Amino acid sequence: MAAASSLLSEEQFLCCICLDVFNHPVTIPCGHNFCRDCIAQEWDVNGKYQCPMCKELLYRRPELRVNTVLSEMANQFRELAQKKASSVEQTRAKAGDVPCDVCTELKLKALKSCLMCLTSYCETHLELHHRLPGLNRHKLIDPVKSLEDRMCKRHDKPLEVFCKTDQMFVCRMCIGTNHKRHHFSPLKKEYEQKRATLERNEAKLQQMIGERRLRIQQIKQSVECSKEDTDRETAGSVQVFTALIRSAERSLAQLIDMIEEKQKTTEKRAEGFIKELEEEISELTKRSAEVEQLSRIEDHLKFLQSFPSLNPLNPPTKDWTEVRVHLSRQESVMRAMAQLEDTLSKEMEKLRADVKLRRVQLHGVDVTLDPDTAHPALVLSENKKRVSCGDVKKTLPDNPERFSSSPCVLGNQGFSSGRFYYEVQVKEKNKWDLGVARESIIRKGHIAASPTTGLWVIWLKNGNEYRALDEPGVSLSLKSKPQKVGVFVDYEEGLVSFYDAAHIYSFTGCNFTEKLFPFFGPCTNDGGKNSAPLIISPVNHAN
Repeated sequence: MAAASSLLSEEQFLCCICLDVFNHPVTIPCGHNFCRDCIAQEWDVNGKYQCPMCKELLYRRPELRVNTVLSEMANQFRELAQKKASSVEQTRAKAGDVPCDVCTELKLKALKSCLMCLTSYCETHLELHHRLPGLNRHKLIDPVKSLEDRMCKRHDKPLEVFCKTDQMFVCRMCIGTNHKRHHFSPLKKEYEQKRATLERNEAKLQQMIGERRLRIQQIKQSVECSKEDTDRETAGSVQVFTALIRSAERSLAQLIDMIEEKQKTTEKRAEGFIKELEEEISELTKRSAEVEQLSRIEDHLKFLQSFPSLNPLNPPTKDWTEVRVHLSRQESVMRAMAQLEDTLSKEMEKLRADVKLRRVQLHGVDVTLDPDTAHPALVLSENKKRVSCGDVKKTLPDNPERFSSSPCVLGNQGFSSGRFYYEVQVKEKNKWDLGVARESIIRKGHIAASPTTGLWVIWLKNGNEYRALDEPGVSLSLKSKPQKVGVFVDYEEGLVSFYDAAHIYSFTGCNFTEKLFPFFGPCTNDGGKNSAPLIISPVNHAN
């Protein structure tokens, strides 16, 4: 409620005891004004004659006479205030609103509730709580209807303390009665603690929401990557089977020519075998199409329901490894059949290796060497793509990242998710170590290379001894000396694989928990016999 007069403010007409407009106002000797009934009741209850405003103590009870001028002005103010209140319809308390407890005729909507007065106030009656020193320390909250619920049922006092022992709200008198020796906390402190807990929980919830949104993005990206892998798998499968069919057709044509030149009976038997082979090729092609169709299903349930009906790894085909055409005088035909079988097997192995290598090459990354990790004896090229071992240790800062004993160096780029592949030229070297290392690998002193110590590597020693430093170590038999070694890592699958033209070795079932870095060990130059550098080569991103 605004001021009722342009000259007088509303607090001049309000009794500080009942917080309403003066009713039969009286002036006591100190000069302060009160409702006659309010000040009389105040003195009767307290048993002493003291001004509620200035606390001046009177030695005898004065005779209370109505201040006629102030009474008339208060009545006029009340009338003006009531007229204005009735005109402000939007401030009237409606259904569901908390009404002002002080308003008499027209109940206005409460703006705040006072926990000390246990009263709800509209804007006008709340004004004194903002202006008077004795009232502005009261605790104001958003308006509530059941303020009596904030009172102690036993002592009829405000619930101001939280009993931690009994987990309940109590008044201050309860502390010395039913809750002796209990642990207490002021409501404000308990509120602040619970509010802080709530804010922490909210922060955690927001973090969890963010993590799950990020996970959704990762899943969507995984689906896209899976679709790309499926397309590549399909294209690779078509390529392999097409090459095999062509090779079989060429060898078959030669075999038929040979059979036709020799014996009709043998030709008939051979044609029977050929028919079976063609039927199996047709079945395999059909299975390939079914596999392709199944691989495109993105509905999880439909995919799993359709999967058992198709077993693409075990088609109903015959094992042709032991099939022979037994001819008494046709050794050349037998040799042709054996040659066909050998050709198919070699072609299949070659195509598989080629497809697999081109598949991992799609994850090629640009790797450079990190000089801060390089052993002092190592020599790095300016572009950080070549490393070899010199004869003299350079004087370099012994920073924590640098290897101090073993002549090795890490790549600049670390990976903590996904797949990556890089290639290193190793020709003309008699010794080398290659692989990946976890970030926390020991850099000082001797390194016992194994997955346990954070190294997944293969090595070459003495020019022709290849070994995977697994647990236990595995000797590798390579058909030819690699000129270039590729390293492929699938972080989520826990896989580290090595390739030259074909697959060399794989560490499987690894549990990666740290960032992984490419690892390069050119080894000592062995008096110049191993002086050739390791060279990081650009990856041919095959389609």
